Amino acid sequence: MARSSMAEKLAEDSRRVERVYAALSRVYDDFFDWALGPGRRRAVERLDCEPGHRVLEVGVGTGLSLPLYPTQCEITGIDISEPMLGRARQRLLELRRSDVRLRLMDARRLAFPDGAFDRVFAPYVISVVPDPDRVLAEMARVCRPGGMVVVVNHFLSEGRALGLLERAFTPLSQWIGFRMDLPADTVRRADGLELLDEERVNLFGLWRLLRLRRRV
Repeated sequence: MARSSMAEKLAEDSRRVERVYAALSRVYDDFFDWALGPGRRRAVERLDCEPGHRVLEVGVGTGLSLPLYPTQCEITGIDISEPMLGRARQRLLELRRSDVRLRLMDARRLAFPDGAFDRVFAPYVISVVPDPDRVLAEMARVCRPGGMVVVVNHFLSEGRALGLLERAFTPLSQWIGFRMDLPADTVRRADGLELLDEERVNLFGLWRLLRLRRRV
């Protein structure tokens, strides 16, 4: 595919993601916290945040993770969907936290300097963004050397039968905001990052939590 055509496709995919999550913003919490909450809570725990840590959450959505962070940390949450961020701002007001900043931002172009954060967390976003390799590269860039990146996501099953089914349903799933056929190796082998460990989370263990260290 020509470079210009690829750029146009990625731009259209990004606009589709914005539209989908704008529509989902009103009902997102009702389903996604029930189904994906255990993995989200485990991931924040596995961030091993310490007092003074600067934490970036990529794809903060409606702010479901915000109550989970220790108050001694500086939290920045970014999202591409303004309606989702609107709900996150309301949640933040209810929490009465002043140590959290929320910003509208494309994860493919993070407006932060290199090494700006001690921890970077991506909850259920890598299979949503149209260019996961670029998003992972940006996450690695803004994480300080020796810092930690945590990703929790659904990935393509390594079992043949389920994997074939997930590939078949991916064209449909993309229209509701995510793809089912993303290999876990997309994260495991991301440039600049070293895999520390991974575990299965959520219902039937169909999602995975990966911890990675920013290479020094």
